[in-house]
Amino acid sequence: MRRGLETAAIVALLSLSMTSATMASDHGVVGQAFPIIETDLLATIEQRLQRLQASGGIDRMNADFAKRAEARVRRPKPVDGITPATEARTWAYDPTIVIERDVRDQKGNLIAQAGRTVNPLDFVSVRQALVFVDGDDKAQMAWATARYDDLNSKIILVNGSPIEEMTARKRRFYFDQEGRITGKLGIRHTPAIAVQDGRVLKLSEILLKGNS
Repeated sequence: MRRGLETAAIVALLSLSMTSATMASDHGVVGQAFPIIETDLLATIEQRLQRLQASGGIDRMNADFAKRAEARVRRPKPVDGITPATEARTWAYDPTIVIERDVRDQKGNLIAQAGRTVNPLDFVSVRQALVFVDGDDKAQMAWATARYDDLNSKIILVNGSPIEEMTARKRRFYFDQEGRITGKLGIRHTPAIAVQDGRVLKLSEILLKGNS
């Protein structure tokens, strides 16, 4: 009986001790305390930049960036999926679009109503042929430059270096960046030509001798 009372008393003391610890809010400082220091991110970045500057790292990074940028300008990424034509193909591209929402000028006047169809060729003319070629293909370049000049055409590369071609041939060349034009017109092979035919563009992929 006495042992049971002692056990109950111990349990009661432990419970009281735990309750007191839970309810306590401030027991003072035990041992040495250190402040929490958060490193300033901008200061860290500045320190690293200073180290890079001192070691010449920034100059090397700038030089590398300039070199890569120049390389992309001189030789852009080839248009994916364009291959030499192995058969002749002709089709028409209708540039007509449907206006999705009302178009108004700065004064709020209605220019074009939603749902209306608009064909850009009703307002502008494509006076020059668009000639698409692989700039690294000597046969395609020879074919295009022999038949088209700067007055009646724009020669647009899907591969190769337009700057090198301009330097070598003393005439203007263009590049279909990211295949935006060929993708829109549905061109899959070169050489290809786009010319205006009334309210549509007439497109042709040309089979050169030796490519069949």
